Amino acid sequence: NFVELAEAACAYLRGESFTLYPDFPTGGMIDVTRYNDGERGGSLKSRAKIDKLDSKTLSISELPAGKTTTTLIESILKAVEKGKIRIRRVDDMTAATTDIRLTLAPGVSSDKAIDALYAFTDCEVSISPNCCVIYEEKPLFTSVSELLRYSVERTKYLFTEELKIMLREKEEAYLAASLERIFIEERIYKDKEFEEAQSEEAALAHVAERLIPFHDRLLRAVTEDDLKRLLEIRMARILRFNLPKHEAYLLQLEEELKQLRYDLDHIVDYTIRWY
Repeated sequence: NFVELAEAACAYLRGESFTLYPDFPTGGMIDVTRYNDGERGGSLKSRAKIDKLDSKTLSISELPAGKTTTTLIESILKAVEKGKIRIRRVDDMTAATTDIRLTLAPGVSSDKAIDALYAFTDCEVSISPNCCVIYEEKPLFTSVSELLRYSVERTKYLFTEELKIMLREKEEAYLAASLERIFIEERIYKDKEFEEAQSEEAALAHVAERLIPFHDRLLRAVTEDDLKRLLEIRMARILRFNLPKHEAYLLQLEEELKQLRYDLDHIVDYTIRWY
């Protein structure tokens, strides 16, 4: 059950206790007394749900794990043949939902019939769990709780790495936008030393020097690659530079950076929200 797994994951992240049990698609009931958290050597019992329709009629409305209506009916008929249980008729009324009708023989108590169904037919089956995964290329026998803890920690780690990558990308975008604004607003591209530079190295050196007063506004030190990107800005882009639009873009980046840093600082809450 994905909901129960998510709830258990959130409980672990909050430092709370949690318990996980198997969930079978056929329904039925389970006895988890000896389940032992899914470790090798444990066991559980899966039971069909048996309802009393009247004093002479029982209805099986949910199946035990791993059983179908056909296999369950076969086990009941075998028990009848061996004299383990007195049932006069078995009718499969299953349609949208399971409904196996059992008509009891005269004088048979419905309570005793139910006990006999669990004791001598597949209305009750025993299952031996064996939680095993491949870890570092070797089989690892573990518990369900430990497996969930490992999975949640792995998920949290992946989110941390993902957020770090997103943060670096946004920081680079913010730096590039800041450098572009300084380059255009300060009209560095119109400096005589820049326009008449005899080489790319000379042009880069001039831009680097002009950027020195603005270093406190930048997220990191300017590199040669940053300077080369400024040289690649086309004049058409410079002429179309829109300050209000650029400021709005920077504000958006600042908000995104703030959120990413917050999420990294509160990675547990971030992971809980995802679950």
